Order: sequence, then structure tokens, then C-alpha cells
Amino acid sequence: MSKQIQAIRGMNDCLPQDTPAWQYVEQMLRSTVARYGYSEIRFPIVEMTELFKRSIGEVTDIVEKEMYTFADRNGDSLTLRPEGTACCVRAGNEHGLLYNQEQRLWYTGPMFRHERPQKGRYRQFHQFGLEAFGIASADIDAEVIMLSARLWQQLGLTPYVKLEINSLGSSEARAAYRDALVAYLEQHKTVLDEDSLRRMYTNPLRVLDSKNPALAAVLAAAPQLADYLDEDSAAHFARLKQLLTLAGIEFSVNPRLVRGLDYYNKTVFEWVTTELGAQGTVCAGGRYDGLVEQLGGKATPAVGFALGLERLVLLLQTLELLPQLPAAADVYLMALGEQAELAALSVAERLRSDLPGMRVMVHCGGGNLKKQIKRADKSGAAIGLILGEDELSRNEVTVKWLREDKPQQTILITELAKALAVAA
Repeated sequence: MSKQIQAIRGMNDCLPQDTPAWQYVEQMLRSTVARYGYSEIRFPIVEMTELFKRSIGEVTDIVEKEMYTFADRNGDSLTLRPEGTACCVRAGNEHGLLYNQEQRLWYTGPMFRHERPQKGRYRQFHQFGLEAFGIASADIDAEVIMLSARLWQQLGLTPYVKLEINSLGSSEARAAYRDALVAYLEQHKTVLDEDSLRRMYTNPLRVLDSKNPALAAVLAAAPQLADYLDEDSAAHFARLKQLLTLAGIEFSVNPRLVRGLDYYNKTVFEWVTTELGAQGTVCAGGRYDGLVEQLGGKATPAVGFALGLERLVLLLQTLELLPQLPAAADVYLMALGEQAELAALSVAERLRSDLPGMRVMVHCGGGNLKKQIKRADKSGAAIGLILGEDELSRNEVTVKWLREDKPQQTILITELAKALAVAA
């Protein structure tokens, strides 16, 4: 026997028993963003490597360690997308969607990062993201956060997630803060870990995001970014806090929240939970006003967020918040005898035409009634239809209730759609 081929580590199958939960979450996401007037955009899974080097930053874990990068036959360096914002900006620039325009866009699909697989975080993972372009004021930041808050409300997650916000200020303010932070960290080199020492000169704000408990005291005493904010960023942040307060959205200001990507400025935010252990971030985003220009477009303000679907589904499963999800079929049609088997597919097709919303599964492969009823029960259908030779000779079908204690009844095939419509 040939050796079985296994899936690549960290790239998982989504099996039939799991897909209804995914479909439920995806539908909730789509319906929520539609209520805010966002339009879907789709872009390729593979992009030029330079796109991510210029947007995410070369001195980041994603670019340095995690990207799936390869040379194609022409020698071009290509990368499986590790995130969606850069792709969205590239597409917007390329197709003239952004300059002097307002765009509110959303996307979903697989992303790829070569990191250690763990619960809720895989090498192929799925993100849902949205981006709003062309609006510089804090009201769009607030709307993006309000949209995410409504999503938690729709999913029943509001009691289990907390909003943290911060402002990174302008690029000039960050540069001044960066110098002060580097000077402070240089005084504590002896206690910094290897990652922090490596980042200290290349991306010092990321040192603040360290999860190493041994650095907690040093980082707690570090200079505060809030003390270096420029006037415009401070006013922007104050306005955001005012809008969120008026909307009744609770938040806390986390001065250590910097986000891991180089392109953020001003507003950054995260929705966090304590229900998944160490993997606490459910959704994260912020403002990135310089990225469109950085990737070759005209200067355009922008804000957005992304969330991981694996982690969101896991959170709903952990908290037992998923509703009773539908079975594969509503009706299961069984056929006994050669003539009945010949007729069964046609009867099912007529039902699907007459009742477009009804899911009809036909038993295939023969077998006795006991076997077929067992399959009908396994399908999850509420109603079983039995078409035998006797029923067929009378142009009838027997209706058997699979989930309720009701007597069987015989109905003319011509009246079946009407009877099932009433029963549904």
C-alpha cells in the first residue's frame, strides 16, 4: 500500500462537521459590514515580495522569519500574502480606487506565516479585514471600532472582550519618542533579552510589546509615548475617546499598545479576551495614513482592522456561543425497488424546483429500508420520504417524521411540495 500523504504542518483541513460554524461566522461578518456600507474586494494570494518589505517593514518578525517567499520561473521574488492591508492598498493604487476618493472595503481569505503552530494560530490561517480610505478625521476610526463592537454583540461576545486603544502620533512624534526610548533601553542593556537587544535600534517600539515577564519592570518605567504626541494626534485621540464614550463603548488606554507593523500611526486598538489563555487578541487595527503613498500612490488617510477566523471560531466554541447549526439536509428521499430508484431523482428535482430553499438529499446505492432510514437519520434531515413500488404505482410518497413523534402519512407526489411547504 502506498504511503499516505499528510497535510503540511500548520495547514489544516476544515472538515464537514466544522464548516457550518465557519459559515455562520462568515455570514455574520458579511451581514454586519454590509449594514455599514462596506464593499467586498478580492485580491491574489501571491504578491511581489517587495510589497510586504515596503509596507510591513524589513525589520519585523513577519518579514525576517515568517513569510513564505520563493523565486518563480522568471526569477521574481514572490510571497504568499501574510496579511491583507498591503494587498488592499496595492489593489487600490493599481486600479485608481483611492486618490481623492472615499472607499470602505472588506475582504476575507487565507494568509500564510511560517511560525510555530498553536491552538487558534496556524501557518495557513484565515483573516477577515476591512479598510476605510480617504477620511482623516477621528469619526471614521470610531465607526470602525463601533462596527467591531456590533459584531461582538451579534455573536454574543460582548461580555468576553475588552477594547484597548492608544495613539502612536505622527511619524515625527514617533521619531522623537524613538530616540528617547532607545536612550532609555541603552541604560538597561544588561537585562534585555536577545529579541529586545536585536530590536532596540531597528524597531524599538516593538520592545514595548515584549511578553517576557522578566522585562515587565523595566518596560513599565520606560518613557511614555503619550508625552511625545504632537498636537494634532493628541486632539485626534481625544476626539476618538469622546466619540467612543458617547457611543457607550467601554475602553482602556494601553500606553504599551504599539502593534507589530511599521505602517501604523495615530490610532491603534485591540479587542482582547482572557478566555483563550495566552492568545488573547481577537481583533486588531488602527490608522495608517502614510501607507498608500509609501506604496506608490498619492497621500491618502486610511484606517482598518483584521481578525483571525480560526481564533474567533475557537472562542465561540469555547464559550458555547454557537447556535444550533443546520444539518446537511431538510428532507431525505428513500427509494425501494428498481422503478422507485429510477423515479427518485426526478421527484427530488421537482421538489428542488418547487421549493428552492429546501435541501433535498436522495439515497443512492440501494439497500433495505432499515439501512436507508439509518442514513436518513445520520443526514440530520427532519423529514424522510419513502418511495416504494406500491407508492409509485399510486403516484404517492410516504412522509416519515424523523425528529418528531408524528404518524406517517401518504401524500400524492403532485401535492408533496405544497405539504412540505406547510410543514417547514
